[in-house]
Amino acid sequence: MAARRVGSPVAGVAEASGAPLVVLGAGYAGLTVAHGVWRASRGAIPTVLVDRNPVHVLRTELYEVGRLAAEEDSARWTVPLAKVFDRTSVTCRTGLVERIDLGGRVVGVGGAELPFRALAICLGSVPAYYGVPGAAEHTHQVYGLSGAKRLAKALREVERRSPGLPGERRPRIVVIGGGSTGTELAAEIATTDWRVIADPKAREPDVVLVTGALPLLDGLPAGLVGHARRLLRAAGVSIVHGLNTVRVEDGRVYLEDGTVLVCDLSVWCAGVEAPTLVRELPGPHGRSGRLRVAPTLELPGTPNVYAVGDVAEWTDPATGMVVPATAQAAIAEARTVAGNVVATWRGGTPRPFLYRERGAVVALGLGRAAASVRRVTLWGRPASLLKRAVQREYARTVERGEPSGVL
Repeated sequence: MAARRVGSPVAGVAEASGAPLVVLGAGYAGLTVAHGVWRASRGAIPTVLVDRNPVHVLRTELYEVGRLAAEEDSARWTVPLAKVFDRTSVTCRTGLVERIDLGGRVVGVGGAELPFRALAICLGSVPAYYGVPGAAEHTHQVYGLSGAKRLAKALREVERRSPGLPGERRPRIVVIGGGSTGTELAAEIATTDWRVIADPKAREPDVVLVTGALPLLDGLPAGLVGHARRLLRAAGVSIVHGLNTVRVEDGRVYLEDGTVLVCDLSVWCAGVEAPTLVRELPGPHGRSGRLRVAPTLELPGTPNVYAVGDVAEWTDPATGMVVPATAQAAIAEARTVAGNVVATWRGGTPRPFLYRERGAVVALGLGRAAASVRRVTLWGRPASLLKRAVQREYARTVERGEPSGVL
């Protein structure tokens, strides 16, 4: 799908041919880059957004497996790209990204070649299993919509069978990983009313959260973590601290101290890494295969090629800390990249990325959450209302093609 020639031609085959800005990935970062460039350039910069799916997935809401199990239609968790970019000049192209040739300034999509003048790599992340035997084969995950739907279906089936368990035994669900994804998921499973969804006689699940070697919600404010711990216990979630998972089998999770957790279902939330396509790109790589970027978020030595969101590793010079792989950080990076694409397209100079954390909110079951916003800690229902407000506002602005004011 060729883009029309817009803007001043510069040296280079791709540039001289009127090649567009190509954005790989329609997640939080990719959507923000494409929309930001369209708004800032008033449609003057040809932009092609590539994703394997024709929808934007609200990935930070995929922990809502109770709702996914109750609803046949998953439209609540997606926004069609055709709707998002309906009144813009952005071209949406559905296809699998097969290769990225930085030297030739071309990407392979669905067997065809797509040249680029500028490139934003926003391909997100995939589960990282860290070589743990059986983890990929015997656990579920919620890092994508299809995985979350499979987990929801499996949970519903486990609960449907639960009345037939011997004695007073309840179904046991083991969630591996004590970050925000694992914490939110464990609380959601524990507080969902499975009697309504699966069977009137369904038994409440016994949910075990294995945090691994890292502390629960590592990196988040102590006040938020403290309230999260209390709310998890109130929800009936058991927490196993300080022990990594060393092997997973069907119905068994093995911990490094020899403990064996017998379970009906296990979920992997222990971390993510860059996709193989990104890991294989030339240049410096950081933790989990992420691309190390310059202050402008460009790949070093490769002008007008940016890494954004989960695929990028950038260390904040003000704190010495790597910016976290969160939707909030991805959107902040994407705004800087959008501005830099427009600036360089017009012959200007890109600016460095500056990151400011706005706060954090962790959902902890139906009607409960813990939050830290501008050094103020909220918990319980007020924090849950804040979480819902942020989610609704983001979805609303995406559908209308407006910049999000909450992330």
